[in-house]
Amino acid sequence: MANDYDAIFKAYDVRGTVGDQIDADGARAIGGAFARFVASSGATAVLVGRDMRPEGEEFSAAFGEGAMDHGIDVVDVGLCATDMLYYASGSLDLPGAVFTASHNPAGYNGIKMCGAGAAPIGAETGLGAIKAMAIAGPDPAATEGTRTSRDLLGDYVAHVRSFVNVDALAPLLVVADSANGMGGLVVPAVFEGLPLTLDHLYPELDGTFPNHPADPLQPENLRDLQSRVLEVGADIGLAFDGDADRVFLVDETARPVSGSLTTAMIASSILAHDPGATVIHNLICSRTVPEVIAEGGGTAVRTRVGHSNIKQAMAETGAVFGGEHSGHYYFRDNYRADSGLIAALVALEALSRHPAGLSDLVSSLDRYAASGELNTAVADAAMVIERVAAAYPNARQDRLDGLTVDLGDWWFNLRPSNTEPLLRLNLEAPTYDEVQQRVAEVQALIA
Repeated sequence: MANDYDAIFKAYDVRGTVGDQIDADGARAIGGAFARFVASSGATAVLVGRDMRPEGEEFSAAFGEGAMDHGIDVVDVGLCATDMLYYASGSLDLPGAVFTASHNPAGYNGIKMCGAGAAPIGAETGLGAIKAMAIAGPDPAATEGTRTSRDLLGDYVAHVRSFVNVDALAPLLVVADSANGMGGLVVPAVFEGLPLTLDHLYPELDGTFPNHPADPLQPENLRDLQSRVLEVGADIGLAFDGDADRVFLVDETARPVSGSLTTAMIASSILAHDPGATVIHNLICSRTVPEVIAEGGGTAVRTRVGHSNIKQAMAETGAVFGGEHSGHYYFRDNYRADSGLIAALVALEALSRHPAGLSDLVSSLDRYAASGELNTAVADAAMVIERVAAAYPNARQDRLDGLTVDLGDWWFNLRPSNTEPLLRLNLEAPTYDEVQQRVAEVQALIA
Protein backbone atom coordinates (compact mmCIF):
# COMPACT_ATOMS: atom_id res chain seq x y z
CA MET A 1 0.00 0.00 0.00
CA ALA A 2 1.53 3.32 -1.11
CA ASN A 3 -0.82 6.05 0.05
CA ASP A 4 0.38 9.44 1.24
CA TYR A 5 -2.72 10.78 2.98
CA ASP A 6 -1.00 14.03 4.00
CA ALA A 7 -0.18 14.72 0.35
CA ILE A 8 -3.50 13.71 -1.24
CA PHE A 9 -6.04 15.28 1.13
CA LYS A 10 -6.38 18.86 -0.17
CA ALA A 11 -8.63 21.75 0.86
CA TYR A 12 -11.59 20.62 -1.26
CA ASP A 13 -10.88 17.08 -2.46
CA VAL A 14 -8.46 14.15 -2.58
CA ARG A 15 -5.89 14.23 -5.39
CA GLY A 16 -2.47 12.76 -6.13
CA THR A 17 -0.27 10.70 -8.40
CA VAL A 18 -1.34 7.14 -9.09
CA GLY A 19 0.77 4.39 -7.58
CA ASP A 20 3.03 6.35 -5.25
CA GLN A 21 0.46 8.65 -3.61
CA ILE A 22 -2.86 6.85 -4.18
CA ASP A 23 -3.75 3.29 -5.17
CA ALA A 24 -6.69 0.89 -4.91
CA ASP A 25 -5.90 0.08 -1.28
CA GLY A 26 -6.06 3.76 -0.44
CA ALA A 27 -9.32 4.14 -2.36
CA ARG A 28 -10.76 1.23 -0.35
CA ALA A 29 -9.66 2.80 2.95
CA ILE A 30 -11.10 6.19 2.00
CA GLY A 31 -14.34 4.50 0.90
CA GLY A 32 -14.66 2.91 4.34
CA ALA A 33 -13.91 6.22 6.04
CA PHE A 34 -16.44 8.05 3.86
CA ALA A 35 -19.07 5.44 4.71
CA ARG A 36 -18.46 5.88 8.44
CA PHE A 37 -18.56 9.66 8.09
CA VAL A 38 -21.89 9.79 6.23
CA ALA A 39 -23.41 7.06 8.41
CA SER A 40 -22.95 9.39 11.38
CA SER A 41 -25.51 11.68 9.68
CA GLY A 42 -27.94 8.83 9.07
CA ALA A 43 -27.01 7.89 5.48
CA THR A 44 -27.47 4.25 4.51
CA ALA A 45 -26.31 4.49 0.86
CA VAL A 46 -23.77 6.41 -1.21
CA LEU A 47 -23.36 7.22 -4.92
CA VAL A 48 -20.06 6.37 -6.60
CA GLY A 49 -19.00 7.55 -10.07
CA ARG A 50 -15.81 7.96 -12.07
CA ASP A 51 -14.27 9.82 -14.97
CA MET A 52 -12.40 8.29 -17.90
CA ARG A 53 -8.94 7.92 -16.29
CA PRO A 54 -7.45 4.44 -16.79
CA GLU A 55 -7.56 3.38 -13.13
CA GLY A 56 -10.98 4.90 -12.42
CA GLU A 57 -12.90 1.64 -12.67
CA GLU A 58 -10.51 -0.17 -10.31
CA PHE A 59 -10.37 2.68 -7.80
CA SER A 60 -14.12 3.34 -7.73
CA ALA A 61 -14.81 -0.40 -7.28
CA ALA A 62 -12.35 -0.50 -4.36
CA PHE A 63 -13.93 2.61 -2.82
CA GLY A 64 -17.33 0.92 -3.08
CA GLU A 65 -15.98 -2.23 -1.44
CA GLY A 66 -14.68 -0.14 1.45
CA ALA A 67 -18.09 1.47 1.86
CA MET A 68 -19.95 -1.84 1.68
CA ASP A 69 -17.59 -3.36 4.27
CA HIS A 70 -18.86 -0.67 6.63
CA GLY A 71 -22.53 -1.51 6.06
CA ILE A 72 -23.33 1.17 3.48
CA ASP A 73 -25.10 0.38 0.19
CA VAL A 74 -23.42 1.60 -3.00
CA VAL A 75 -25.26 3.00 -6.03
CA ASP A 76 -22.77 2.87 -8.91
CA VAL A 77 -23.53 5.58 -11.50
CA GLY A 78 -20.56 4.59 -13.70
CA LEU A 79 -18.90 7.08 -16.03
CA CYS A 80 -20.05 10.61 -15.18
CA ALA A 81 -19.07 14.24 -15.20
CA THR A 82 -18.59 15.73 -11.74
CA ASP A 83 -21.68 17.92 -12.09
CA MET A 84 -23.65 14.80 -13.03
CA LEU A 85 -22.62 13.27 -9.68
CA TYR A 86 -23.75 16.46 -7.94
CA TYR A 87 -27.08 16.24 -9.77
CA ALA A 88 -27.47 12.62 -8.64
CA SER A 89 -26.64 13.56 -5.05
CA GLY A 90 -29.13 16.42 -5.11
CA SER A 91 -31.98 14.64 -6.84
CA LEU A 92 -31.65 11.40 -4.84
CA ASP A 93 -30.61 13.13 -1.59
CA LEU A 94 -27.62 10.81 -1.15
CA PRO A 95 -23.95 11.45 -0.35
CA GLY A 96 -21.66 10.87 -3.30
CA ALA A 97 -18.10 10.48 -4.51
CA VAL A 98 -16.65 10.73 -8.01
CA PHE A 99 -13.16 9.59 -8.97
CA THR A 100 -11.53 12.36 -10.95
CA ALA A 101 -8.44 14.54 -11.00
CA SER A 102 -10.28 17.27 -12.90
CA HIS A 103 -7.79 19.23 -15.04
CA ASN A 104 -4.65 17.46 -13.78
CA PRO A 105 -2.59 15.56 -16.39
CA ALA A 106 -2.48 11.81 -16.92
CA GLY A 107 -0.99 9.96 -13.98
CA TYR A 108 -3.18 11.74 -11.45
CA ASN A 109 -6.43 10.64 -9.88
CA GLY A 110 -8.53 11.69 -6.92
CA ILE A 111 -11.96 11.90 -5.33
CA LYS A 112 -14.49 14.71 -5.06
CA MET A 113 -16.99 14.01 -2.29
CA CYS A 114 -20.26 15.60 -1.24
CA GLY A 115 -22.92 15.11 1.38
CA ALA A 116 -26.59 14.38 0.68
CA GLY A 117 -28.17 17.08 -1.46
CA ALA A 118 -24.76 17.87 -3.02
CA ALA A 119 -23.62 19.54 0.21
CA PRO A 120 -19.93 20.43 -0.05
CA ILE A 121 -17.34 18.41 1.87
CA GLY A 122 -14.09 20.29 2.35
CA ALA A 123 -11.21 20.38 4.81
CA GLU A 124 -13.36 21.99 7.50
CA THR A 125 -16.60 20.13 6.71
CA GLY A 126 -15.58 16.49 6.75
CA LEU A 127 -12.40 15.84 4.76
CA GLY A 128 -10.29 16.09 7.91
CA ALA A 129 -12.46 13.52 9.69
CA ILE A 130 -12.45 11.22 6.66
CA LYS A 131 -8.66 11.42 6.46
CA ALA A 132 -8.29 10.57 10.16
CA MET A 133 -10.58 7.54 9.81
CA ALA A 134 -8.75 6.33 6.69
CA ILE A 135 -5.44 6.50 8.56
CA ALA A 136 -6.93 4.75 11.61
CA GLY A 137 -7.99 1.79 9.48
CA PRO A 138 -11.22 -0.14 8.92
CA ASP A 139 -13.99 -0.76 11.43
CA PRO A 140 -16.18 -3.23 9.50
CA ALA A 141 -19.91 -3.50 10.12
CA ALA A 142 -21.63 -6.76 11.04
CA THR A 143 -23.76 -6.58 7.89
CA GLU A 144 -22.24 -5.79 4.51
CA GLY A 145 -23.84 -3.26 2.17
CA THR A 146 -25.09 -4.04 -1.32
CA ARG A 147 -24.16 -2.67 -4.75
CA THR A 148 -26.60 -1.62 -7.47
CA SER A 149 -26.06 0.26 -10.74
CA ARG A 150 -28.06 3.20 -12.03
CA ASP A 151 -28.01 5.08 -15.35
CA LEU A 152 -28.82 8.75 -14.70
CA LEU A 153 -27.67 10.33 -17.97
CA GLY A 154 -31.18 10.88 -19.35
CA ASP A 155 -32.43 12.44 -16.12
CA TYR A 156 -29.33 14.65 -15.95
CA VAL A 157 -29.82 15.85 -19.54
CA ALA A 158 -33.43 16.85 -18.80
CA HIS A 159 -32.28 18.68 -15.66
CA VAL A 160 -29.57 20.65 -17.50
CA ARG A 161 -32.02 21.67 -20.25
CA SER A 162 -34.54 22.89 -17.65
CA PHE A 163 -32.37 25.97 -17.04
CA VAL A 164 -33.15 27.49 -20.46
CA ASN A 165 -36.06 27.92 -22.83
CA VAL A 166 -34.91 25.47 -25.52
CA ASP A 167 -37.44 26.96 -27.95
CA ALA A 168 -35.56 30.27 -27.70
CA LEU A 169 -32.24 28.77 -28.83
CA ALA A 170 -31.08 29.99 -32.25
CA PRO A 171 -29.49 27.64 -34.82
CA LEU A 172 -25.95 28.43 -33.65
CA LEU A 173 -22.79 26.65 -34.76
CA VAL A 174 -20.96 25.57 -31.61
CA VAL A 175 -17.46 24.12 -31.40
CA ALA A 176 -16.83 22.19 -28.18
CA ASP A 177 -13.41 20.92 -27.12
CA SER A 178 -13.77 18.34 -24.36
CA ALA A 179 -10.07 17.34 -24.50
CA ASN A 180 -10.88 13.62 -24.25
CA GLY A 181 -12.55 14.29 -20.91
CA MET A 182 -16.06 13.62 -19.64
CA GLY A 183 -17.52 16.30 -21.89
CA GLY A 184 -17.30 13.60 -24.56
CA LEU A 185 -20.16 11.81 -22.78
CA VAL A 186 -22.38 14.63 -21.55
CA VAL A 187 -22.05 17.37 -24.19
CA PRO A 188 -23.50 15.37 -27.14
CA ALA A 189 -26.25 14.01 -24.90
CA VAL A 190 -27.36 17.52 -23.86
CA PHE A 191 -27.08 18.94 -27.41
CA GLU A 192 -28.96 16.11 -29.12
CA GLY A 193 -32.22 17.36 -30.60
CA LEU A 194 -31.54 21.03 -29.85
CA PRO A 195 -31.45 23.56 -32.72
CA LEU A 196 -27.64 23.78 -32.36
CA THR A 197 -24.97 22.34 -34.65
CA LEU A 198 -22.22 20.73 -32.55
CA ASP A 199 -18.69 20.47 -33.95
CA HIS A 200 -16.94 18.36 -31.29
CA LEU A 201 -13.16 18.24 -30.86
CA TYR A 202 -11.63 15.24 -29.08
CA PRO A 203 -14.88 13.63 -27.88
CA GLU A 204 -13.27 10.21 -27.28
CA LEU A 205 -13.00 9.38 -23.57
CA ASP A 206 -9.26 8.89 -22.98
CA GLY A 207 -7.66 9.65 -19.64
CA THR A 208 -4.18 9.68 -21.18
CA PHE A 209 -5.16 12.98 -22.92
CA PRO A 210 -3.50 12.25 -26.28
CA ASN A 211 -4.32 15.65 -27.83
CA HIS A 212 -3.76 18.24 -25.11
CA PRO A 213 -4.27 18.58 -21.35
CA ALA A 214 -7.86 19.07 -20.18
CA ASP A 215 -7.03 22.37 -18.47
CA PRO A 216 -8.73 25.24 -20.33
CA LEU A 217 -7.36 27.80 -17.86
CA GLN A 218 -4.01 27.53 -19.71
CA PRO A 219 -4.07 29.54 -22.97
CA GLU A 220 -2.10 26.92 -24.93
CA ASN A 221 -4.91 24.41 -24.37
CA LEU A 222 -7.39 26.70 -26.17
CA ARG A 223 -5.43 26.90 -29.43
CA ASP A 224 -7.12 23.98 -31.19
CA LEU A 225 -10.54 25.34 -30.23
CA GLN A 226 -9.66 28.85 -31.41
CA SER A 227 -8.38 27.55 -34.75
CA ARG A 228 -11.49 25.45 -35.28
CA VAL A 229 -13.85 28.34 -34.43
CA LEU A 230 -12.20 30.44 -37.16
CA GLU A 231 -11.98 27.54 -39.62
CA VAL A 232 -15.69 26.70 -39.54
CA GLY A 233 -17.00 30.20 -38.78
CA ALA A 234 -18.55 29.14 -35.49
CA ASP A 235 -20.67 31.41 -33.32
CA ILE A 236 -18.97 30.28 -30.10
CA GLY A 237 -16.38 27.87 -28.73
CA LEU A 238 -16.74 25.91 -25.48
CA ALA A 239 -13.72 24.44 -23.67
CA PHE A 240 -14.43 21.93 -20.90
CA ASP A 241 -12.02 20.63 -18.30
CA GLY A 242 -11.42 16.94 -17.65
CA ASP A 243 -14.44 16.28 -15.44
CA ALA A 244 -16.61 18.82 -17.35
CA ASP A 245 -17.67 20.84 -14.31
CA ARG A 246 -15.96 23.95 -15.75
CA VAL A 247 -16.36 25.68 -19.09
CA PHE A 248 -14.52 28.54 -20.80
CA LEU A 249 -15.94 30.48 -23.75
CA VAL A 250 -14.26 31.62 -26.94
CA ASP A 251 -16.04 34.22 -29.09
CA GLU A 252 -16.52 34.12 -32.86
CA THR A 253 -13.22 36.00 -33.39
CA ALA A 254 -11.43 33.25 -31.37
CA ARG A 255 -10.87 35.57 -28.42
CA PRO A 256 -11.20 33.88 -25.00
CA VAL A 257 -13.89 35.27 -22.68
CA SER A 258 -12.66 35.44 -19.09
CA GLY A 259 -14.45 33.69 -16.24
CA SER A 260 -15.31 37.11 -14.83
CA LEU A 261 -16.99 38.29 -18.04
CA THR A 262 -18.83 34.97 -18.33
CA THR A 263 -20.00 35.36 -14.72
CA ALA A 264 -21.25 38.87 -15.51
CA MET A 265 -23.03 37.71 -18.69
CA ILE A 266 -24.77 34.80 -16.95
CA ALA A 267 -25.68 37.00 -13.97
CA SER A 268 -27.25 39.57 -16.30
CA SER A 269 -29.24 36.86 -18.08
CA ILE A 270 -30.46 35.30 -14.84
CA LEU A 271 -31.40 38.65 -13.31
CA ALA A 272 -33.56 39.40 -16.36
CA HIS A 273 -35.67 36.38 -15.34
CA ASP A 274 -35.28 36.78 -11.57
CA PRO A 275 -35.10 40.52 -10.81
CA GLY A 276 -33.79 41.50 -7.40
CA ALA A 277 -32.04 38.18 -6.81
CA THR A 278 -28.76 37.78 -4.96
CA VAL A 279 -25.68 36.74 -6.94
CA ILE A 280 -22.41 35.51 -5.41
CA HIS A 281 -18.96 36.25 -6.81
CA ASN A 282 -15.56 35.50 -5.38
CA LEU A 283 -13.23 38.33 -4.49
CA ILE A 284 -10.84 37.90 -7.43
CA CYS A 285 -13.60 38.43 -10.00
CA SER A 286 -13.42 41.65 -11.99
CA ARG A 287 -15.16 44.78 -10.68
CA THR A 288 -17.34 44.34 -13.75
CA VAL A 289 -19.22 41.55 -11.96
CA PRO A 290 -20.70 43.51 -9.01
CA GLU A 291 -21.32 46.46 -11.35
CA VAL A 292 -23.36 44.32 -13.76
CA ILE A 293 -25.25 42.69 -10.87
CA ALA A 294 -26.20 46.12 -9.52
CA GLU A 295 -27.14 47.35 -13.01
CA GLY A 296 -29.44 44.32 -13.33
CA GLY A 297 -31.17 45.16 -10.06
CA GLY A 298 -29.54 42.32 -8.15
CA THR A 299 -27.62 42.16 -4.89
CA ALA A 300 -23.95 41.22 -5.18
CA VAL A 301 -22.29 39.27 -2.37
CA ARG A 302 -18.50 38.91 -2.35
CA THR A 303 -16.93 35.72 -0.96
CA ARG A 304 -13.67 33.90 -0.49
CA VAL A 305 -12.32 31.78 -3.34
CA GLY A 306 -13.38 28.11 -3.44
CA HIS A 307 -16.50 26.05 -4.01
CA SER A 308 -17.17 25.39 -0.31
CA ASN A 309 -17.23 29.15 0.35
CA ILE A 310 -19.46 29.89 -2.64
CA LYS A 311 -21.95 27.13 -1.74
CA GLN A 312 -22.08 28.20 1.91
CA ALA A 313 -22.73 31.83 0.93
CA MET A 314 -25.44 30.73 -1.50
CA ALA A 315 -27.13 28.71 1.24
CA GLU A 316 -26.96 31.61 3.70
CA THR A 317 -28.24 34.26 1.27
CA GLY A 318 -30.56 32.26 -0.99
CA ALA A 319 -28.50 33.41 -3.98
CA VAL A 320 -29.74 32.28 -7.38
CA PHE A 321 -26.27 32.11 -8.98
CA GLY A 322 -22.60 32.22 -8.10
CA GLY A 323 -19.53 32.62 -10.31
CA GLU A 324 -15.78 32.27 -9.96
CA HIS A 325 -13.08 33.69 -12.20
CA SER A 326 -11.72 30.13 -12.57
CA GLY A 327 -14.72 29.02 -14.67
CA HIS A 328 -16.89 27.47 -11.96
CA TYR A 329 -20.56 28.56 -12.14
CA TYR A 330 -23.05 27.60 -9.43
CA PHE A 331 -26.83 27.52 -9.66
CA ARG A 332 -29.35 27.53 -6.81
CA ASP A 333 -31.64 25.17 -8.70
CA ASN A 334 -28.72 22.80 -9.30
CA TYR A 335 -28.49 22.13 -5.56
CA ARG A 336 -26.11 25.12 -5.37
CA ALA A 337 -23.53 23.03 -7.24
CA ASP A 338 -21.42 24.08 -10.21
CA SER A 339 -22.07 22.92 -13.76
CA GLY A 340 -20.15 23.70 -16.91
CA LEU A 341 -22.99 22.53 -19.15
CA ILE A 342 -25.71 24.57 -17.43
CA ALA A 343 -23.48 27.64 -17.74
CA ALA A 344 -22.87 26.84 -21.42
CA LEU A 345 -26.61 26.54 -22.18
CA VAL A 346 -27.42 29.80 -20.34
CA ALA A 347 -24.68 31.52 -22.38
CA LEU A 348 -26.08 30.02 -25.61
CA GLU A 349 -29.56 31.27 -24.74
CA ALA A 350 -28.16 34.77 -24.13
CA LEU A 351 -26.25 34.61 -27.43
CA SER A 352 -29.41 33.46 -29.22
CA ARG A 353 -31.05 36.74 -28.22
CA HIS A 354 -28.05 38.76 -29.45
CA PRO A 355 -27.54 38.33 -33.21
CA ALA A 356 -24.60 40.77 -33.25
CA GLY A 357 -22.42 37.99 -31.82
CA LEU A 358 -20.67 37.02 -28.62
CA SER A 359 -17.86 39.56 -29.03
CA ASP A 360 -20.44 42.34 -29.16
CA LEU A 361 -22.42 40.83 -26.29
CA VAL A 362 -19.43 40.90 -23.93
CA SER A 363 -17.93 44.17 -25.20
CA SER A 364 -19.98 46.25 -22.76
CA LEU A 365 -18.72 44.04 -19.92
CA ASP A 366 -15.03 44.27 -20.82
CA ARG A 367 -14.30 47.39 -18.78
CA TYR A 368 -10.95 46.75 -17.07
CA ALA A 369 -7.58 45.10 -17.64
CA ALA A 370 -6.50 42.20 -15.45
CA SER A 371 -3.20 40.52 -14.63
CA GLY A 372 -4.50 36.99 -14.40
CA GLU A 373 -3.32 34.92 -11.44
CA LEU A 374 0.42 35.33 -10.86
CA ASN A 375 2.13 32.90 -8.47
CA THR A 376 5.29 33.62 -6.48
CA ALA A 377 7.08 31.09 -4.27
CA VAL A 378 7.70 32.51 -0.77
CA ALA A 379 9.14 31.11 2.45
CA ASP A 380 6.75 32.94 4.79
CA ALA A 381 3.44 33.96 3.19
CA ALA A 382 2.06 35.68 6.31
CA MET A 383 5.15 37.85 6.70
CA VAL A 384 5.09 38.90 3.05
CA ILE A 385 1.38 39.78 3.22
CA GLU A 386 2.00 42.02 6.24
CA ARG A 387 4.90 43.74 4.44
CA VAL A 388 2.73 44.44 1.40
CA ALA A 389 -0.18 45.67 3.56
CA ALA A 390 2.13 48.10 5.38
CA ALA A 391 3.19 49.63 2.05
CA TYR A 392 -0.38 50.89 1.41
CA PRO A 393 -1.45 52.40 4.75
CA ASN A 394 -3.99 54.82 3.22
CA ALA A 395 -5.73 52.32 0.93
CA ARG A 396 -8.92 50.44 1.77
CA GLN A 397 -7.92 46.95 2.87
CA ASP A 398 -9.70 43.78 3.97
CA ARG A 399 -8.67 40.26 4.98
CA LEU A 400 -11.66 38.28 3.72
CA ASP A 401 -9.28 35.98 1.81
CA GLY A 402 -5.63 36.88 2.10
CA LEU A 403 -5.18 40.65 1.57
CA THR A 404 -7.27 42.84 -0.72
CA VAL A 405 -6.04 46.39 -1.30
CA ASP A 406 -8.29 48.92 -3.07
CA LEU A 407 -6.59 52.06 -4.34
CA GLY A 408 -9.57 53.52 -6.21
CA ASP A 409 -8.79 53.08 -9.88
CA TRP A 410 -6.81 49.86 -9.31
CA TRP A 411 -6.89 47.03 -6.81
CA PHE A 412 -5.25 43.73 -6.03
CA ASN A 413 -5.69 40.59 -3.96
CA LEU A 414 -2.78 38.61 -2.53
CA ARG A 415 -3.60 35.27 -0.96
CA PRO A 416 -1.69 32.13 0.00
CA SER A 417 -2.19 28.84 -1.82
CA ASN A 418 -4.01 26.14 0.13
CA THR A 419 -1.60 23.46 -1.03
CA GLU A 420 1.76 25.03 -1.98
CA PRO A 421 4.21 27.64 -0.59
CA LEU A 422 2.91 30.21 -3.06
CA LEU A 423 1.32 33.65 -2.95
CA ARG A 424 -1.29 34.26 -5.65
CA LEU A 425 -1.59 37.83 -6.99
CA ASN A 426 -4.63 39.08 -8.93
CA LEU A 427 -4.60 42.73 -9.98
CA GLU A 428 -6.98 44.91 -12.00
CA ALA A 429 -6.49 48.40 -13.42
CA PRO A 430 -8.00 50.58 -16.18
CA THR A 431 -5.42 49.64 -18.86
CA TYR A 432 -2.98 46.84 -19.61
CA ASP A 433 -0.03 49.25 -19.40
CA GLU A 434 -1.09 50.23 -15.90
CA VAL A 435 -1.59 46.58 -14.97
CA GLN A 436 2.02 45.84 -15.93
CA GLN A 437 3.27 48.87 -13.99
CA ARG A 438 1.27 48.00 -10.85
CA VAL A 439 2.16 44.30 -11.01
CA ALA A 440 5.86 45.22 -11.04
CA GLU A 441 5.25 47.51 -8.05
CA VAL A 442 3.50 44.83 -5.97
CA GLN A 443 5.88 42.04 -7.01
CA ALA A 444 8.82 44.17 -5.90
CA LEU A 445 7.24 44.33 -2.45
CA ILE A 446 6.63 40.56 -2.46
CA ALA A 447 10.28 39.89 -3.38
